Amino acid sequence: MSTGIFSIGVSGLLAAQQALLTTEHNVTNANTPGYNRQRTLQATNVAIMTGAGAMGQGVHVTTVERQYDQFLVGQVNYAQTNTSELETYYSQIKQVDDMLADPNAGLSPALQSFFTGVQQVAANPANLPARQAMVSTAQTLVERFHGLQDRINLVWEQVNGEIQDSVSAINTYSAQIAELNQRIVIAQGSFGQPPNDLLDQRDNLVAELNKLVRVQTSTNTDGSYNVFVGTGQQLVVGTQVTTMTARASSEDPTKIVIGLLTAGSSQELPESLITGGKLGGLLTFRSGALVPAANQLGRVAASLALTFNDQHALGQDLLGNVAGSGLISNFFTVPAPRVVNNTNNTGAGSVSAALVDPAADSRFTLSFAAGTYTVTRASDGQSWSGASLAALQTTVNSATGNALVLPNITAGSVQVTDGKLFTRLAASDYKVTFGAAGAYSIIRQSDNVTVAAGSGAGTVTVDGVQITIGAVGNNGDTFLIQPTHDMAGNFTVDSRFAADPRLIAAAAPVRTQPTLTNTGNMVLSQGAVSTGYSRASLPVTITVNTGAGTLSGFPVGTPVTVFYSDGTSAVVSAGSVNLANGGSPIAKVTFDGMTFTLAGTPGNGDSYTIRTNPNGVSDGRNGVLLGMLQTANTLAGGTASYQGAYAQLVADTGIRTREAKVKGDAQQALLDQSQAAREALSGVNLDEEAANLIKFQQAYQASAKMLEVGSKLFDSILALG
Repeated sequence: MSTGIFSIGVSGLLAAQQALLTTEHNVTNANTPGYNRQRTLQATNVAIMTGAGAMGQGVHVTTVERQYDQFLVGQVNYAQTNTSELETYYSQIKQVDDMLADPNAGLSPALQSFFTGVQQVAANPANLPARQAMVSTAQTLVERFHGLQDRINLVWEQVNGEIQDSVSAINTYSAQIAELNQRIVIAQGSFGQPPNDLLDQRDNLVAELNKLVRVQTSTNTDGSYNVFVGTGQQLVVGTQVTTMTARASSEDPTKIVIGLLTAGSSQELPESLITGGKLGGLLTFRSGALVPAANQLGRVAASLALTFNDQHALGQDLLGNVAGSGLISNFFTVPAPRVVNNTNNTGAGSVSAALVDPAADSRFTLSFAAGTYTVTRASDGQSWSGASLAALQTTVNSATGNALVLPNITAGSVQVTDGKLFTRLAASDYKVTFGAAGAYSIIRQSDNVTVAAGSGAGTVTVDGVQITIGAVGNNGDTFLIQPTHDMAGNFTVDSRFAADPRLIAAAAPVRTQPTLTNTGNMVLSQGAVSTGYSRASLPVTITVNTGAGTLSGFPVGTPVTVFYSDGTSAVVSAGSVNLANGGSPIAKVTFDGMTFTLAGTPGNGDSYTIRTNPNGVSDGRNGVLLGMLQTANTLAGGTASYQGAYAQLVADTGIRTREAKVKGDAQQALLDQSQAAREALSGVNLDEEAANLIKFQQAYQASAKMLEVGSKLFDSILALG
C-alpha cells in the first residue's frame, strides 16, 4: 500500500510541477510577440486490477498544448496584410496629394501668372518690359512643372528603394521560416511532442511576412510549412527557399519589379500577383496613382506647349517675322515621346513616336466625286464618307469632337478647319507588341485596350501620338512608348525669347483696310489665319458691285469658301463671290488659310484691301488669341482646359487619398476585432494565470502531503517490526 501511495503522490507532484512550469512560462511570455498561451493536458495512469476493483495509479501529463486556432490566426493574417497594404498606399499617395493640392506650390498659381503676362503683352504689344515679364512668367511656369515632376521622380525612386528593402526582408523571413521548419521536424521526430515555442516563432514570422506581402501556407505531414505568394509561386517548401528578387524591369529600366530566382535566372512576376502587405501597397500606388499622376501632369504640359506653339506660329513678331519667314514658331520646346526597347528583345525592330500637331488634328480635306462627299483628317489620314453633306458633317463632328462647318462643293476638294487647337493625348503609356510575320498590336496601358493593330513597317496615329514602325521585331518583342510620363520635366521655354522678347508673335500676319471713300456700312474684319496659310497673293483689293450682287477681286483660280448668314455655303474659284444667297447676306469668306467676317450693308463700289501687316507694332491680335487659350478646351479632344485638366488630376488624387484613408480605418477596425478574438483564445491573461498558480501550488502541496502521510505509515509499519 505504501508503494502505491508514494507513486501516486510523486505523479501528482510531477503533474503539478509541470503545470506550474507551464503557467510560469505563460506569465513570463505575456508580452512576447506571437506567443500563444500553453496548458498541460493530464491523463490518469493505468489502474491496477484487484479483487476489490481497479485501483488508480495517479496521473501523468500527456502533452503541453498551445491555445491555438488556425482559423483565427488566418483571419488576423488576412486583415493584417490588407491593413499594411492600405497603410502603405495611403502614406505614399498622401505625399502626392499634398504636393498637387498645395495652393502655393501647385500649378494653378503659375498658370494664372503666365496667362496674366500673355494678356499684358496683348494689351500693350510694343512694351518690351511686358514682353520680358511674359517670358519670365513662362519660365516660372516651366520651373513649376519641373518641380512637380522632380517630386514625382523622387517618390518614384523612394518606391523603388522601399520595394528593394521589402524584398530583402521577405527573403530574410523566408530563410528563417525554412530554418524553423527543419528544427521543428527534428524536434517532433525526436520527442513525438509539438515544439510549441518553435511553432509560435514560425507563426510569428508568417505574420510578419504577411505585413510585407500576402502569403498562403500549407502544412506537410512532418509538420513543416510551405509558403506561397501570388497564385501559388513558392517561397518556402519545407527547408527549401526560393529567393525573391527586385531588379530593373526589362520593359522600363527605371522601374524596379519583383521576380523569383529559379535555376540561376530571375523570373519576373506580373504585378497583379503581388498583393497585400507593404509590397502590394507600393505596387498598387505606383501603377494606380503615381504613374497616372505623372502622365496626367505630362499631358497638361504637352498640351499647353503644343497648342500655345501652334497659336504662336500664326502670329507676327515685333520684327515683322511670320511663319516660314524668320519667325521662331515654337515658344516652348517639346521633346519627342520616350520609346524604350525591351532588353529581352531578340529582333532588330525599331519604333519611334511623335506628338501630333494640334493644328493638323483640326485640319481636314473635303472632296466630292461621283456623288459622294469624303472628309479626310490631316493628322492621321482617317476618312469619313457620305452622300449627304449635312449628315456627313454631323458624323465627322461626333467622331472627332471638332466643330467643322463643311462648305457645299460640286467637284474637286477644299481644305477645311474649325480653327480650334486641342490635343487628343491620353494620360497613358503604350506598349507595342510584335507577333508572327511582322504583325503588331498597340495596347494602351491605362485601360489595357488594343488601340491599333497591323503588320509591317508603317505609321499609325493613336490618341494624338504618331507611332512609326521603322522595322518589325521578332515574335514577342515589345517596345514601351511614354508620350507624357516625363513631359512635365522636359519641356522648356526657347532661350531665344529670353534673349530677345521682341520675338514673341503678338501681332497677326494680315490686316484689312477699307477705302476712305466707301459709302456703305459693311465692316470687313481684320482677319484670322490658320496653320498653313499663305500671303503670297496679297495684297488684294475686293470691290462691291451691288448691281451684279458680287464681291470681286479675289485671286482667280484660288478656291474661296463663302458662308452666308443662313448657314449655306459655296466654294468658287472665279475671283468673285455672291453678296447674298437668296435673302441671306454674306457672313464669312476664307481663302489661302485666311478667314474674314463681314457684317453690314455695302455701298456700290465700296472696296477693301487685304494685305500683310508690316506695321504690326501695336497689334496684339495674336496675343489675345494666345491669352484665350487659358480658358479654351485644349485637352482630351477639346473637352477640358489646362486648369480644368489639372483640377481633375488634383480631384482624382484627392478622391483616391480619401478612399484609402476610409478603407484603411475600416480595415484597421477589422484587424482589431480579429486580434481581439485571437487574444481571447491564445493571449495570456495574467489574472487567470495568477489563479492557476495558486491552484497548481495547492495541488503540489496536496501531493506532497500524500507523500508525508505515506512516509508516516511506512514508519509505523517499520516500528511494528
